[in-house]
Amino acid sequence: MLTVSQMNFLKQLDEEEISLFTVKEYENMNEIIENLARKGFLHRLERGKYCRSTFHDENVIGTFIASDGAISYWSALNLHGLTEQFPNTIFVQTTHKKNSVSVFGAEYQFIKINRQKRAGIAFYGYGNYKYPITDVEKTLIDCFDLPQYSGGYAELIRAFHRAELNTDKMINYCIAVNNIAATKRMGFLSELFHRKELQSFIEFARTKVNRTYNLFDPFGESTGEPDSTWYLRLNLSKEKILEIAKNSY
Repeated sequence: MLTVSQMNFLKQLDEEEISLFTVKEYENMNEIIENLARKGFLHRLERGKYCRSTFHDENVIGTFIASDGAISYWSALNLHGLTEQFPNTIFVQTTHKKNSVSVFGAEYQFIKINRQKRAGIAFYGYGNYKYPITDVEKTLIDCFDLPQYSGGYAELIRAFHRAELNTDKMINYCIAVNNIAATKRMGFLSELFHRKELQSFIEFARTKVNRTYNLFDPFGESTGEPDSTWYLRLNLSKEKILEIAKNSY
């Protein structure tokens, strides 16, 4: 049974259309909030953070839990329509260290990045359902930066092949992420796929080529022909890469 104070607090949340909140926003309401959580009207996400028990938007919850968090990597690839593969884990990029958690049956993995790499944040949804997500260009660059969170290298190649990309954003985000091997791989793919709209990005990527050979597929074997333009060892041949790219859904 609810007390008058508890009913008034729930009414306040309804009137203000609030689904997620921190206790800092409601001073001297700790006891009421804790009681409502015990009675099942609120759900404690973590210390000091709560949501209505009926609110289950996974992306909003994940980015609310993580300070400056944004949906990213494989999760963002899927939301941007660049892969049909749906990850079992929701990937959230943040500049803070945070352990994986499970909320309402959804698994969250938080990937910590340096603050300089935080860029390209867009927003999906409206009102209580609005959440930050890395835009298409930043999502792809992040996946090439940390491909273990991309859902597989073949899927990443397909995503890069089909994505509509802005050359200026590609340059700016690559500068922020500062991963030379990743920049070389994307420059190579842009050239291989004859992405004329990315010509200035290709030229930028060429300026980043160093004298160290990197595997094109970082998860593959240390074999294959060397590409002396991009200083990549093609452990996937150009023919195979094109076959993968054109074998889109």
